[in-house]
Amino acid sequence: MSIEKVTAFFAQYGLENRIRVLEQSSATVALAAQALGCPPERIAKTLSFQRSDGGARLVVAAGDAKIDNHKYKAQFGEKAKMLTPEQAVTLVGHAVGGVCPFAVNEGVEVCLDASLRRFETVFPACGSSNSAIELTLPELEQYSRPRQWVDVCKLPE
Repeated sequence: MSIEKVTAFFAQYGLENRIRVLEQSSATVALAAQALGCPPERIAKTLSFQRSDGGARLVVAAGDAKIDNHKYKAQFGEKAKMLTPEQAVTLVGHAVGGVCPFAVNEGVEVCLDASLRRFETVFPACGSSNSAIELTLPELEQYSRPRQWVDVCKLPE
């Protein structure tokens, strides 16, 4: 199960005790915000996309952000095509509802979206639909090992 993979990943850094396993589901931004008692925008949702070469790309974005198709295509040179739940498990190594940028399969490209820069700390999932960890942005960058920061989302007006 992928929460075990993520726990083992964070154990390398002595951070496994910071993972919160919740009694209720955190599979959506709204559920995660409710379970963690934080504003929805501070949930660092991990969106999974298919790359044109057949691989997976993860974009970690603020909970209130939505993918801007024009920005995505300008950044990556291809249309934003979400992975199916089956593809997420196979290509990324985590099931939808618990997809996160930690302990992912080899070759998965991770990008952090500029929408996160508004916050000191954010709450990404930890490989299951009832887990999260609070990380500063420098910690998120350190442990997710992103290829790059991108600006491919739009915020609500």
